[in-house]
Order: sequence, then C-alpha cells, then structure tokens
Amino acid sequence: MGTTLAEKVWADHLVRKGGDGAPDLLYIDLMLMHEVTSPQAFEGLRLAGRKPRHVDQLIATEDHNTPTVDIDRPNPDKTSALQLSTLEKNCKEFGVRLHPLGDADQGIVHAFAPILGLTQPGMTIVCGDSHTSTHGAFGALAFGIGTSEVEHVMATQTLSLKPFKTMAINVNGKLPADATAKDIILAIIAKIGTGGGQGYVIEYRGEAIRDLTMDERMTVCNMSIEAGARAGMIAPDETTFEYLKGRPHAPEGEMWDKAVAYWKTLKTDDDAVFDKVVDIDATKLGPYVTWGTNPGQGLPITADVPDPAKIADATERSAAERAIKYMGLKPGMPIKDIAVDTVFIGSCTNGRIDDLRQAAAIMKGHHKAKNIHRVLVVPASSRVRLEAEKEGLDKVFKDFGAEWRNAGCSMCLGMNPDKLVPDERSISTSNRNFEGRQGKGSRTHLASPAVAAATAIRGTISSPADL
Repeated sequence: MGTTLAEKVWADHLVRKGGDGAPDLLYIDLMLMHEVTSPQAFEGLRLAGRKPRHVDQLIATEDHNTPTVDIDRPNPDKTSALQLSTLEKNCKEFGVRLHPLGDADQGIVHAFAPILGLTQPGMTIVCGDSHTSTHGAFGALAFGIGTSEVEHVMATQTLSLKPFKTMAINVNGKLPADATAKDIILAIIAKIGTGGGQGYVIEYRGEAIRDLTMDERMTVCNMSIEAGARAGMIAPDETTFEYLKGRPHAPEGEMWDKAVAYWKTLKTDDDAVFDKVVDIDATKLGPYVTWGTNPGQGLPITADVPDPAKIADATERSAAERAIKYMGLKPGMPIKDIAVDTVFIGSCTNGRIDDLRQAAAIMKGHHKAKNIHRVLVVPASSRVRLEAEKEGLDKVFKDFGAEWRNAGCSMCLGMNPDKLVPDERSISTSNRNFEGRQGKGSRTHLASPAVAAATAIRGTISSPADL
C-alpha cells in the first residue's frame, strides 16, 4: 500500500518508533518563535542550565504585541513592552536569531519565514502558535505546539508525537472568477464544521488547489486549524519551486537541483488510502462570509442569516441562537443588509502581497463609505509592506481613506492597540470570529480581501459584483 504526503514527511523525520501505545520521536527541522509563547520556554532552559541543541534551527520575530503605528516610540502598553523586551533579552542570551520591530524582515511569524525561504517542502516546522499550519502550503508538516513543547524542542530538536490520521479534501473543478482561496476554506469549514478535522492532517487536493498561487495556498492551509485539524498540507509542485527559487535561505546551484529532486517525491501515492475523504465542487463556490461566532458559521454572501427555529439539531440550534444574539442580527435578514463599522485587511491569513493587490484593485478610484469608521490595511510582514509601497498600493489605500499600517498581527486579536469597542462590527480578513476576539464585545465577520474591500466601498457586506 502506498503512503500519503503527510506519512512520507513523518517517516523521513522518525528518530525513534514508538510502540505499545508510546508516541514516536520526530526530528524538528525548524522552530519559529514570538514574544507570547516563548518566555516560559527560555526560563525553563535557564533553570535547567541548558542551551538550545541547534540554535541555528530556531528563529524569532515580534508580531502579536507590536503596535502598527508609531513603532519608533516607546510602547504605551507596559505589558506588551515587557513581553517584547523579554524576547529581545532571551534571544540575545541564548543566541537565537531575532527580527524585532523595525527590522526589514520583521513580520507575523507565519509570513516572514516563507518570504525568507526558510519554509521548504518536506520539513517539519513547529511554533507556539496554532496557525503554524500555514507552512503546510509548501508540503511541510507544520503545526502549533504548547509552551512546554517549545522548551523540549529548544533543548532536543525533537518532539514526541503519536501519528495523526489523514484526510483528503478534494476541491474539484475550476474556481469561478468571483471566488477566492478564502472562500474555499470558509466553505470547507462550513461543510465539515470546526471539529470536522480533529485528529487529522488534511491534504488539500484537486484542480482548484493546484491553480492557487503560493499566497493563496497559505490562506487555505492557515485556516486548517479552524476546522479542528492538526495541520494542513498541499503537495509541492512547480508553483512551489518557482516561489522558493532565489530566496535568501533557499538552496543554490547543485543543492537546489538535489532539493527539487527530493521535493518532487513528496506527493501522495496513487494507491495510498486516507482515513477520510471529503469532496468539494469548486465550480459551485462563490464569496463566503461568516454570520456567527465561529468560523464554521459561514454561508454564501447571497444567503440570509439562519433561522434557529429551522435547525433540527438542538446543540446547533442553541449555538445559532446565542451567536445571532451576540452578533446583533435578526434571523432571516439578508447577509448583504448587514452594515459594518470597521474593515480590517491583514493577518497571517490574508495580509500577503496577493491579498493587498486584490484589495487595492477593487478600492482604486473609490472612497470608503460614510458609515465606515475606519479601514485598517496591515501588511503581514515588513517585506510585504515594502513591496506594496514599491507598487504604489499604499497610495491607493490612503486615497481610499484607509490607514496604511506597519506589519503585525494587529486587529486579528485583541492583544495590541488595534481593537474594536463593544458592539462595533468589523469585516475581517483574519481567521477567527470568536466572541471578543477583536476586543471585548466585538462583532466579527470573516471574509476575503475582495469582500472586505467591496464592503468598505458600499458600507454593507458586499461582493465585488455588487459594485
């Protein structure tokens, strides 16, 4: 019997096979770090009198607590300032490479690494952050880990894990012109639910997936975690190789040829068997948006807010009732009638250059609607910001009436100055719409950059076709 992509990467990193219920021991190629989940790990090493086993396979950046304006001034939030200074102190003490605020390569942890070519096919990649699944877009086995595991990887460059189950999600056919990568993953989560991928590594397959750019593939894999999956992967191909070639940490010369030869073997065998298979008809997809308080509560933008009374399952009905009440909506109202206060374009899901180009193309020649309080455009990394400014996208955003910010997690989560106030409603290109995610009492609708841009123009949730 053949093996899946995930199983191949796992086998190539097996240090010791478990047995009798014991976990396997895997070698970890790369660990990414940031200021939120690293302090305890560094302190654990310090108390044990240990040093990182392979410090050259660790790299850190500042992203969650970073302000996105006035970055050259003292951080006004004392807690955030302490976390950032602690990371800088720890990295200096232990010799870990750091890209701090203001550095040209600083950015969200899952955005700066691919740009540098650190993320490569067939690698095992971990980080104390759930959206590490992003790197699976390159054919890497990448997943989030806990703080104690961060310390373990620093000390040993290995991790004890039990093998995951495997799931194939086949996105068949051509994607319509009005649908995007974000719509693919929102549609998938709406279909299988936020727990549908629990215990699985998902491999995204099919024509619609192969047609995606690397930025778009990262969007899909990024939100695997919102489906409950341990990781998401896409087999590497010519699109992957073209993206990586010439990047700072990509192999060169003869080593490049050897790497590509290996990378081409990283695909699921024809006779491999997945534990679960899900099929999606790409030709029937269009713009999607969430109406509730978890990423699985999403519908086509042309739909109406659900009526809980028509939901047969008692648990789903109760969840819908709570979500509709929290979101300040009415059952049966058209999603396109929902007025928005704030628009956020950014995050490790949709803050890449492709996303900014998409939004700018829609916004150009328009101005934000009068009812829109603010439009925040936040590049996922400093390199993305520099590229966007080189192309003049920043001018398009500013002329539109948007705020052009520095790189960081920003309004994806309420951990920095970019927050919503109670009852403020946003349309967001980020990955989570939980209660209070973007600030206490905040109301968040997840959507693609295209939908976010169109909404900023019209003032109510809209698709580009509505313009």
